[in-house]
Amino acid sequence: MKTNLILDTDSYKSSHFLQYPSGTDYMCSYLESRGGRFPNTIFFGLQYLLKEYLSKPITLEDVNEANNFFTKHGLPFPLNEWTYIAKDLSGKLPIKIRAVPEGTLVPTGNVLMTVESTDPKVFFITSWVETLLMRLWYPITVATQSFMLKKLILKFLEETSDDPMQEISFKLHDFGSRGVSSREQAMLGGASHLVNFLGSDTVVGIQMANEYYNSEMAGYSIPASEHSTITSWGKENELLAYENMIKKFSKPGSLYACVSDSYDIFNACENLWGTSLKERLIETGGTLVIRPDSGDPVTVLTKVFEILASKFGTKLNSKGYKVLNAVRVIQGDGVEEDSIQKILSTLKERGFSASNIAFGMGGALLQKLDRDTQKFAYKCSAIRIDGKERAVAKNPITDLGKKSKSGILELVTRKAKIETIRREELETEDEKLLHTVFENGEILEDTTLESIRKTANSNL
Repeated sequence: MKTNLILDTDSYKSSHFLQYPSGTDYMCSYLESRGGRFPNTIFFGLQYLLKEYLSKPITLEDVNEANNFFTKHGLPFPLNEWTYIAKDLSGKLPIKIRAVPEGTLVPTGNVLMTVESTDPKVFFITSWVETLLMRLWYPITVATQSFMLKKLILKFLEETSDDPMQEISFKLHDFGSRGVSSREQAMLGGASHLVNFLGSDTVVGIQMANEYYNSEMAGYSIPASEHSTITSWGKENELLAYENMIKKFSKPGSLYACVSDSYDIFNACENLWGTSLKERLIETGGTLVIRPDSGDPVTVLTKVFEILASKFGTKLNSKGYKVLNAVRVIQGDGVEEDSIQKILSTLKERGFSASNIAFGMGGALLQKLDRDTQKFAYKCSAIRIDGKERAVAKNPITDLGKKSKSGILELVTRKAKIETIRREELETEDEKLLHTVFENGEILEDTTLESIRKTANSNL
């Protein structure tokens, strides 16, 4: 289907222009995470929505299509108002969006973005675009989860490795493209992960980060096998399949990964990689990354590390932890926050550095979350009626956690603490964090992934 911004909303929005008080000519709404799994969020994804959707002019064709749809759909439609936008405003949306810089870590319960109407004739557009802008919950939540996992892994690297900051960028690899519901979700989720890490197999996510966030190459990967490339040789030729991996990909300084549990992961580590192919593997100078892909991760990895240490040997780093010679391990099955914590804790207890292992995360990274993971809300906080501004809010007695904010809001740093305040409460020393990024159809700021990464990393 052709994208029609007018139709990228909820059905009931079409009747709302008839429901506001007479004389209303201004509306301000805001986006926030009210709480949830993580105490902070990493803001990301707005620039994609601005470039892909909100900056593209509304046409009369769009208006007529929407009018036809809603008429048949059984709802009134603000035909005159949308025609006014298409003709008199040259199709440019009369809204102003202020937001925190992408990559900013913001405590939950604070405003992340405000959306204000700029034309009294079509003030309700602020609410009309809620549906589209609310979808920011997804890239923000993925970027936030990825950031929190980065902090977790970095903690173990700092305790057990020689160069934590050099290693961290490739410790969590995105395996999630096949585990999501659509190409666009893979794009958004994949790009969100790249705020924090450099490793990804989600090609469309890397493409999105490159194109919409001005990056030459946002993510990287290495040659790696899948079960079909191993099992196609037959069980009796498993050794030849592994030998082929060495022949094709192993050279000084190279990294290549091989799934090794098609039959017996322990036999593969001890007798195939660790005995028959050991000398050739070492001679070629590459680093083999062995991938277990089944069983209980902690149990399997514990035994795999014991075998690899006995076969390839280890050296002690400056912090007294063992680092495997010639081989590493990537765990890509059953990976989530709890399993990462258990795996790294177990390896540390057994004297192994976190340098030895990386993680591949799929559905749990890009799919196993929803809007309520961080309790996202987009609410109207102020309107103007007959020239008089009015703060508005909801405050349901049945759920005080859903109480919304009122007034025209600012996000500020005050005495080294991030706070949400009303505009009239601003003090001279407050540092304002919301920047105007979009106004009347025009994108006013165009940030880069590199800049976003620096902002996010400053919070580590």
